[in-house]
Amino acid sequence: MIVKKIFPIALVLLLTGCAFHSGYITDSAALSEANFTYTNQVSGSASATYVFGLGGLARKGLVAEAREVMRRQKPLGPNEAYANISVNWKSTWVFMVLNVKCMVTADIVKFNKTKD
Repeated sequence: MIVKKIFPIALVLLLTGCAFHSGYITDSAALSEANFTYTNQVSGSASATYVFGLGGLARKGLVAEAREVMRRQKPLGPNEAYANISVNWKSTWVFMVLNVKCMVTADIVKFNKTKD
C-alpha cells in the first residue's frame, strides 16, 4: 500500500530535470578611444556530460575548448581584436545526469590605422 503511494512520487522526482544559467562579460581590448569599428561577432561552445558525477571536462577545459571553436570560426585579421567577451554557462540536470554547456561570445573590433 505504501509502495503504491510512494512509487508515483519517486518516479516524478527521478524523471524531472532542471536547468541553471549563469555567465559573465569582460573587456579584453582597450576601447577607450574612438579609433575602432565593430566588424563582426563570433561565438563558440563546448559541452560535457557527467553521469553520477563522473566524466566530462573541467570548467576551465570547457572554456578553453569553446574559445578555440570561436577562434577557428573567425580568425582575426590585421588590426583586429576580440572585445566584450562573454562566457555563459547552462547546466541541465536530468535524474543523475548533468550536462554542462559553455558558450563564449565576443565582438570583433578593427582598429583604425593611426596617422603619424
